[in-house]
Amino acid sequence: MPHNDRSRATTEGVRRTPNRAMLRAVGFDDEDFDKPVVGVASGFSTITPCNIKLGDLARRAEEAIYGNDAMPQYFGTITISDGISMGTEGMKYSLVSREVIADSIETVCQGQSMDGVIALGGCDKNMPGAMIAIARMNIPAIFVYGGTTKPGWYKGEDLTIVSAFEAVGQYQAHKLAEEDLVGVEKSACPGAGSCGGMFTANTMSSAFEAMGLSLPGSSTMAAEDAEKAKSAEESGEVLVRAIEQGIRPRDLLTREAFENAIAVVMAIGGSTNAVLHLLAIADAAEVDLAIDDFERIRHQVPVLCDLKPSGRYVTTDFHHVGGIPQVMKMLLVRGLLHGHCRTIRGTTLAEELAEVPADPEPDQDIIRPFSDPVYPRGHLAILKGNLAPEGAVAKVSGLKTHTITGPARVFDSEDAAMEAIEAQQIRAGDVVVIRYEGPRGGPGMREMLGPTSALVGQGLGDSVGLITDGRFSGGTYGMVVGHVAPEAAVGGPIGLLQEGDRITIDADQQRLAVDLDDAELERRRQEWQPRAPRYTRGILAKYAHLAGSASAGATTG
Repeated sequence: MPHNDRSRATTEGVRRTPNRAMLRAVGFDDEDFDKPVVGVASGFSTITPCNIKLGDLARRAEEAIYGNDAMPQYFGTITISDGISMGTEGMKYSLVSREVIADSIETVCQGQSMDGVIALGGCDKNMPGAMIAIARMNIPAIFVYGGTTKPGWYKGEDLTIVSAFEAVGQYQAHKLAEEDLVGVEKSACPGAGSCGGMFTANTMSSAFEAMGLSLPGSSTMAAEDAEKAKSAEESGEVLVRAIEQGIRPRDLLTREAFENAIAVVMAIGGSTNAVLHLLAIADAAEVDLAIDDFERIRHQVPVLCDLKPSGRYVTTDFHHVGGIPQVMKMLLVRGLLHGHCRTIRGTTLAEELAEVPADPEPDQDIIRPFSDPVYPRGHLAILKGNLAPEGAVAKVSGLKTHTITGPARVFDSEDAAMEAIEAQQIRAGDVVVIRYEGPRGGPGMREMLGPTSALVGQGLGDSVGLITDGRFSGGTYGMVVGHVAPEAAVGGPIGLLQEGDRITIDADQQRLAVDLDDAELERRRQEWQPRAPRYTRGILAKYAHLAGSASAGATTG
């Protein structure tokens, strides 16, 4: 039995007659009451291809747990498909779903006094939601990623969901025929799995592998491949051993583990959302992590992988040439990874990576050697200045220039900005401002994949800047800055901007500023008035009331 107070309480609890009676009704026999009770938290859903295979993986995990003398107890949690809700009012529920997932897993596991939990997720918020709960509860746990989708294919090109968004911009700019627009739509998502580039889902699964809470190599497997089901089975076995050995999440989720995750995210060219989610998980684990830590590590770690959205390859390509273990070994041998950090298997990262080659295979160009990186330093820059005193996040991969100064084109919602972009009212040199889309103002911090993809599709990705107190999809690239904090809804400087103000985005100098002196900003601040809440009841109203700053993860506590 596990060696912790919670597990002793569990054993004593199930031996009481009422508890035993209830558990007998769900399949417990006499000999089962002395076994660990293991939650199987599954985000299975037919809402999205990301999660449609999770039921199969959960069954494999359940069988493995039961076969290793523990009692699996299945329960479901929710998901929101970011790809389907993108550009709609429904996208406001996406980040909120992270909190709902965390709360639901904590509620069931704590309410039923479980000894451990295996969480299975697919779409973007499944991973951080599950990990927030795992960090809070601190009972033995492992995460199983549902897997990436395989690339779509149309007219000789690999496609991802971002291809469909960019095709809309190309069509509106008369650069793509309607026949090809329909062809891309029909081909972009060929089957089960999460979006196929190094977008948010694949970024976060990779981060969790780096932190030791998922099995080596599991974060980049395809959802439909046999190895993914086998990995779910092995994860169940490993979790039972972790319960027996008393390995808890906070034994693994140390500050050094978070630094490992950040280093890996930089090396693979991962999503801006990793900043938000890792800060939130660190808060749940009571680890001292700040937004400035991302900038510090960015200067140490190059981008080593040529992956979409700004690169050429998809995640399945990356997996076949070594995936996360290969990248981690490259970082380890150069002193950029904390090899002493422990994993859920009870080993250290250095031990797990012992058999991995120090350098990638020379006959591929998906993972580049250290001597020839894609970019000499990380791609997620933390900007500050009089527009973002608490910080903002810029993704600078794939850009010809990291600096732009231009007139502000100010919009108080994503919808208003999208109308202007679709009407081709944005010109090269403009800096689009989308505000009142932050954690409280949106509420829910919508992702801006629609506007950014439309700009790229119109050929303006390198010549137009975009800043927002909302978020970006992991599929976003271009001269874009998100998570601007403080947000407009709480009086942040982004809410003081007026049409035509001169804005500078300078990723090289980590600067986001408006060409106004302090006196003018203060004058405008005195005139600013908070807006009435967009929602006064329901979950969005609750989130707007509770959410913290994006610079600290936008959590509800």
